[in-house]
Amino acid sequence: MTDAADAISGAATAADAPPMISMRAVDKHFGKLHVLRDINLEVPRGQVVIVLGPSGSGKSTLCRTINRLETVDSGTIAIDGTDLPAEGRALARLRTEVGMVFQQFNLFAHKSILENVMLAPVKVRGIDKKKARTEALALLDRVGIANQADKYPAQLSGGQQQRVAIARALAMNPKVMLFDEPTSALDPEMVNEVLEVMVGLAKEGMTMLVVTHEMGFARRAGERVLFMADGQIVEDSDPETFFTAPNSDRAKDFLGKILSH
Repeated sequence: MTDAADAISGAATAADAPPMISMRAVDKHFGKLHVLRDINLEVPRGQVVIVLGPSGSGKSTLCRTINRLETVDSGTIAIDGTDLPAEGRALARLRTEVGMVFQQFNLFAHKSILENVMLAPVKVRGIDKKKARTEALALLDRVGIANQADKYPAQLSGGQQQRVAIARALAMNPKVMLFDEPTSALDPEMVNEVLEVMVGLAKEGMTMLVVTHEMGFARRAGERVLFMADGQIVEDSDPETFFTAPNSDRAKDFLGKILSH
């Protein structure tokens, strides 16, 4: 097959592939509070989607439903064409394909940085310890802290710990990465070192959904911005359009408050 034919074939395959994330008519309540209202969303493979919005708008809940850390009341969610199972081993298997990084680092304090990254591949995927160690060291190098491999979480800064958390999520070789306010618990001077790692992932083509208040990162790394308010996706556009010409009054008000500080 010629190079041109290969390119056409590859483009056709990509076009035929299911979205990496698909949400259809998703609703979620916490008691009487309607936190997600008829969410419909498709994220193609390799896209970096930034989720913005005021506190209480449903951003984190949206992120957490994608790997069923939060159940939904109605609607469907699929990862790479496979519907999220309700529970059991099938759900556990699908979760291994969805990496998640939280506000808090959630590292095991009694294990070294290297052991934290190795743990899931060995315990969940059954990878040989020697191979898992080699891959874990490569991931720690990728996030810029290979020289900290033998230290324990308490010996690292917050920014370094969050980079370990990213390496730990990547160790499962996920299809998609979810970030729920990954820099909100960090001191300001530590934020950039984490964002740089995330920018690198975006450039490598990782499918990412990022809930954040970091406007600079949203403009720099995002290919698409979702703006949420009152449990709904109010705007869905490219970063340049969103930041320069938002359509809704809610988005204009939000940006006016955020960008004026």
